[in-house]
Amino acid sequence: MISLPVLLTAYRSGWFPMPGPSGTMVWHAPDPRGILPIDRFRVSRRLTRVLRSRKFDVTFDRAFDQVIVDCASRGVEGDWINGEIIKTYSALHEAGFAHSVEVWRGGELAGGLYGVTLRGAFFGESMFYRVTDASKVALSALIDRLRTRDFRLLDVQWLTPHLARLGAVEVPRVHYLELLADAMQVDPGFVTGNGVRDDRAAPSNEGYFKLEVGSTPAQPAK
Repeated sequence: MISLPVLLTAYRSGWFPMPGPSGTMVWHAPDPRGILPIDRFRVSRRLTRVLRSRKFDVTFDRAFDQVIVDCASRGVEGDWINGEIIKTYSALHEAGFAHSVEVWRGGELAGGLYGVTLRGAFFGESMFYRVTDASKVALSALIDRLRTRDFRLLDVQWLTPHLARLGAVEVPRVHYLELLADAMQVDPGFVTGNGVRDDRAAPSNEGYFKLEVGSTPAQPAK
């Protein structure tokens, strides 16, 4: 398992971990970096109709463990979410720094996403769906929450065609670090609305920050 202080320091410095081909954890800091400007999220007419139909129910932090396991089950796209990643991010969730959005249909989990919060930044990790549009509903719910809480940054790591259609863009690393530093100036808290999780009650973020923004993290502890 990756040390949580090391992991949170890395996120605050613009890095995130993924296992390499041998399974050894590797730190990544893409340049350019994918972000989704919170005020530029595009809701298509079709998604608007889906949201208005109320055929899905949305919760926050109700089934984090199930969401991350289902993200790992997406075949090639999810094969980087190995046992160490699941164990680490589940511990991060228990510490109040990782959160999930669940989308339900008929009492069954239809889709969802999970990510990490640090002060005014949300770092999206992965999403999945079993029912068409469920992951888009999860992202829409996340954006609404981030807007309501006045978050400043939604990091999507790498730009994909799917995310680009939703409004995501690439920015140079130097600009990304400026956005990240700005997000670290506020601490809105990711209140779930379900009474389940509030990261303002978690250990102080400041206790984890050992590096300046942009520094290279040490190797993760096993």
